[in-house]
Formats: sequence, structure tokens, C-alpha cells
Amino acid sequence: MIVAAGILVAAVAALHIYFLVLEMFLWTTPKGLKTFNMTQQKADDSAVLAANQGLYNGFLAAGLIWGLLHPVDAIGRQIDIFFLLCVIVAGLYGGYSVSKRILTVQAAPAAVALVLLLVAK
Repeated sequence: MIVAAGILVAAVAALHIYFLVLEMFLWTTPKGLKTFNMTQQKADDSAVLAANQGLYNGFLAAGLIWGLLHPVDAIGRQIDIFFLLCVIVAGLYGGYSVSKRILTVQAAPAAVALVLLLVAK
């Protein structure tokens, strides 16, 4: 169970690295426009805000990776629990304020990882 939890935490971290790349580097490209269903004008106007959001996603990924790599398992687990809760809260707010799709893409995987982490010993 602990291996499955670790794999899922790593997957959530990878997702947030992908979000960082999309929001910081691909926002105004055809990939970013398609992913976020935006016009070029809207993307250009919001690029600085998106880059800031991407940076926060990078911090979430860094925290999850830190927890996974921490040499003391009990402390690493606590770190991952904290950052998974942060991801879930961000996903819930994004689902409420931006798109319901964020609940599926961001909050749900983090919630499953959290449950596995809490159940695993």
C-alpha cells in the first residue's frame, strides 16, 4: 500500500510540474490556448498571472517531491500529507471558481493519494 501511495504522490507531483510548464512557458502557444480554451488575446492579457500560478504549482510539486525523498519516512509522510491537502484545497477552489474539470484533474488524484497515504503504514 505504501508503494502505491508513493507512486500516486509522485504522479500528483508530475502533474503539477506539467501545470507549471503549461502555465509558465506554454500559456500563449497553441498548446496553451487549446488546453485552456482561450483566445490569443486572453492568453496574452493573462500571461503574467498564469506564470505566477504556474510557479505556485511548481512549489506544490517541490513539496511533494521533498516529502517523497525525505530521509526520515515519518517526516516525509507528514510533508506529503500537508502538500496533498494544499493541492486538494487549490483544486476545490479552482473547481468552484474556474472549471469543474479541475476537480477531476487536480483535486481527485490528490485526494486518492492522501487516502492511500493515510491508510498505508
